[in-house]
Amino acid sequence: MTVIRRAIFSTVSLAAIAAVGLPAAAHAQDASTPSAATDCSTLPTPAQQDECRHAQAPAGTALPDQAEGQTVVVTGSRIRRSNFTAAEPLTVITNEEITQAGFISATDALQSTAVTAGGGQINNYFGGFVTDGGTGANTLGLRGLGPARTLILLNGHRLAPGGTRGSVLSADLNVLPTAIIDRIEILKAGASSIYGSDAIAGVVNIITDRRLQGLHLEMQTNVPQVGHGIDTRVSGSFGFQAGRLSVIGSLEYRRRQALARADVPFFSCPIGGFLNGEGSEFGSGDAFDPSDPRDCFTLDNGGVTINTLGLPTRQAIGRTSGTVGNFNRFVPAPEVTTGPFPGYLGVGTYDRDTFDRRQEQEPLVNGEETYTAFLSGTYDVGTALGNAEIYGELLINRRNSSAPLYRQLALDYLQGSPLLPADIRDGIFSNPVNTSSGVPVAARAFIGWGLTDSTQQVDYVRASGGIRGDFFFPHWRYDAYVGKSWNDGTYETESFLIDRVAASTDVVANGDGTFRCRSAATNPNCVAAPALSAAVIGGDLPQAWRDYILQNTIGHTQFRETTFAFNIDGPLFRLPGGDAQLSLGVEYRRQSINDQPDPNAVNGNLLGLTAGTPTVGKDNVKEVFGELFLPLLADRPFFYRLNLDGSVRYTDYASYGSDTTYKIAGEWEPVRGFAFRGSYGTSYRAPALAEQFLGATSGFLGADSDPCSDLPDPADQSPNEQIVAANCASIGLPADFHQTNGITVFQVGGAEAGLKAETSTNWTVGAVVSPRLPNAIGQLSLSLDYFDVKVSNGVSQLGASTILSRCYGDSSFDPTGGFCRFVDRDANGGLEVTTSYVNLSEDIRKGYEFNARYANNIFGGRFIFNARVTHYTEQSSRLFPEEFLADANGTVDTPNWVGNFDASYTYRNVTFRYGIDWIDGDHHRTYDYFAFDNLTGITDPDLVQAYRDNYYLEVNDYFLHSASIQFNIGDRYQFTIGVRNLFNTAPPRITAVGYNTIGNAPLYSGYDYVGRQFFANVNFNF
Repeated sequence: MTVIRRAIFSTVSLAAIAAVGLPAAAHAQDASTPSAATDCSTLPTPAQQDECRHAQAPAGTALPDQAEGQTVVVTGSRIRRSNFTAAEPLTVITNEEITQAGFISATDALQSTAVTAGGGQINNYFGGFVTDGGTGANTLGLRGLGPARTLILLNGHRLAPGGTRGSVLSADLNVLPTAIIDRIEILKAGASSIYGSDAIAGVVNIITDRRLQGLHLEMQTNVPQVGHGIDTRVSGSFGFQAGRLSVIGSLEYRRRQALARADVPFFSCPIGGFLNGEGSEFGSGDAFDPSDPRDCFTLDNGGVTINTLGLPTRQAIGRTSGTVGNFNRFVPAPEVTTGPFPGYLGVGTYDRDTFDRRQEQEPLVNGEETYTAFLSGTYDVGTALGNAEIYGELLINRRNSSAPLYRQLALDYLQGSPLLPADIRDGIFSNPVNTSSGVPVAARAFIGWGLTDSTQQVDYVRASGGIRGDFFFPHWRYDAYVGKSWNDGTYETESFLIDRVAASTDVVANGDGTFRCRSAATNPNCVAAPALSAAVIGGDLPQAWRDYILQNTIGHTQFRETTFAFNIDGPLFRLPGGDAQLSLGVEYRRQSINDQPDPNAVNGNLLGLTAGTPTVGKDNVKEVFGELFLPLLADRPFFYRLNLDGSVRYTDYASYGSDTTYKIAGEWEPVRGFAFRGSYGTSYRAPALAEQFLGATSGFLGADSDPCSDLPDPADQSPNEQIVAANCASIGLPADFHQTNGITVFQVGGAEAGLKAETSTNWTVGAVVSPRLPNAIGQLSLSLDYFDVKVSNGVSQLGASTILSRCYGDSSFDPTGGFCRFVDRDANGGLEVTTSYVNLSEDIRKGYEFNARYANNIFGGRFIFNARVTHYTEQSSRLFPEEFLADANGTVDTPNWVGNFDASYTYRNVTFRYGIDWIDGDHHRTYDYFAFDNLTGITDPDLVQAYRDNYYLEVNDYFLHSASIQFNIGDRYQFTIGVRNLFNTAPPRITAVGYNTIGNAPLYSGYDYVGRQFFANVNFNF
């Protein structure tokens, strides 16, 4: 029979769970609260009747669709049990909840606040940023500890990392087969002793439908109110059984149109947002009044210098003042025929040109196409090999994504170049740079180039299978598994090539007013750069020259993972509470990465873009693990249930050697409906291949990041600035040194530095109340859990700014030792910094999670309310052991309170749903955080007040509302329509300092940058 997949977003409670019928050795299932029996057959649809039966069943009761003797395995354990209980909080999201909430994919649901509890995620808003996994990858990190510390499983087996470039660290959620997902289980606790490396913050287990029969067609579209960025997904799923063979599969296609910043009115005018004293108007401290259009897109926020000429300081008429002054930036002004610099006006920071309409065509949300196929099957071989069943899975995914990037071209003209007018030909604007052929730069044209293409294609395949059946001992089972994953990515980026720009600007005159490249004899394809003119500065460039210096660069990434596993489990002996259960297993896993950037990237030939060398490496791990479940007591006074669970895993990495992790958990229910639970364990994360073997990747810092540049006069220097000044002077830099070039940063892997695995401890303790209430009152389940996670010896990357600060701020300065060994300063004062992954950091997360669920039959229908609230009490970290912990808890992008609430009411064949996501605001913690000195542990009150007087770094409580209505017509048709961000709530505005921002909104995945969206979903079953 066809089945419309039902779902309720619920939280698993210790004594308030009912089992759903799944095949033996299946993983965990939906959960709900017990109640007195009611007549569920009166509800209009099979899905509602099914939900009603589960909501009423006492814990451990076998329901009609669960045959007696069948068992389940809960995520976070390898022990088969006859009922669904958990010693740790487990969140369950089912397919129907994804639909009712308006999420078009499992990726969007997993990155919602209901799952992340406020932790920032890498999602589709990060197209213009360098991120792990490359542009377009979507990842999930629980507890705010990052995606590398969260393990993603598909049907109980780990999902291999995916993406592009050398920093492929974690699973890409884009590969998930949304069409066939039955539910998602989220364990927010360490589980390395059960699953191995990476399960520090928690485990996410995506479980596919195993009961589907027939054909299921689905289509959903999400349409932003602005009319751009439409997102559509269509899919078909099927299931059939032919004798001993059972097959389930799906095909789906998704296309998301790019949404540009220009499409969303909120981003039409980013301003600096500075204050003129605490409590003053937002932007009152800007160069212009906030109502003045000139305050938009300045260099303080969103702007980039264009249509501007840089020259050594000289006199000119000021563009704004109209009087003669000294300037080093100029804009063409053909109407100026007099004064010290005819044809140009001098400009400063705020009256130069900084806005190009084309830049706002950069995507706010990346465009993307994904194709996904999933196939699973089982074959019953009969009595052979212990009533064995052969099983297999195949996941195939292709992602095509794009993120066009606006580029400014800083075109350097060489000293003495015939491309320059004679009166500005011989000055020195800058020391030699990589495009000036060893010659000083006489002039620099800041040109608005326009958009350049950046695309990614990632093919991901996971093939797995095995055999499972009865082991030699009574009621024991075995499972032998093998899996192989392939990730093949291609990334293409249009880039300016340094050698071509350098060749094109090194020219000689032909005598007829034209020019040729000096290297033309050996480089006949070289196209000479255009002579400097007002048109060239304004971006009117010869097409032949544009085509010559801008080339498409192509890189390729391969990631491979192979897994072999074998485990057995079964009963040992009888205890008062049931059978003691034991699970034993071994696992071998092998990974390799091979990222080959474009040769131009390898050779450092990309102008103004990240370059990189190949990332090549491999590793393997051998593991032995075991878990023991002891149901000590049951149905005794003050011991309705008392269970203990212990697990241990021995891990041996080829690269790092061995380690042992363990965990012990318990659940005590003194009386039915009131229980306590808790766990303590250690976890382990081996550095990912990218962290070990990342090839040298180059990036840039602004010139103002040089500690030796533009130091105050000695009388005005702070004690730390005095140390910096003395250290800079000791290497021969003048007191008035000014850095004119950007700082090149090389990022490398940590294998050569002896990088080690990081470890953590994780403990939780909580209580669950789920009383058996009269039917008229309804069903209630409450849980409160405290969590404490501490990551030690954490793998972290030294930031270039930190290295420079520690190098030049060291009172025992050694230009070739300490942190300075990572710094190289050339004879012209230019800087290169090399960073790598090191074992330094410590991260701590503490807090409480509260979950509530209430259900009742009201006015002839079914009402269900769910609440999930997380309160962090600490989210602190430090990079170096000698530092004090800096607690970011409650700051702008690290909220200390996060909540998710939803209510649904089903009447006959119609379900109404209303949901609210809540992120706590902040009006003081961010100032305190930035004023905290991690070397002294002191928050400077004067600095706090200075921040309050000049910056607005506050956000109000943020609420997102959603609503939907769902119609079920028999068991064949289902229609859902709704609205996300019902009230079109905009993200908050802050001053453009301290955080990456989009417009004036802090870049944080908990905020909605798109605005109100309408969605519609249709399902057909045959």
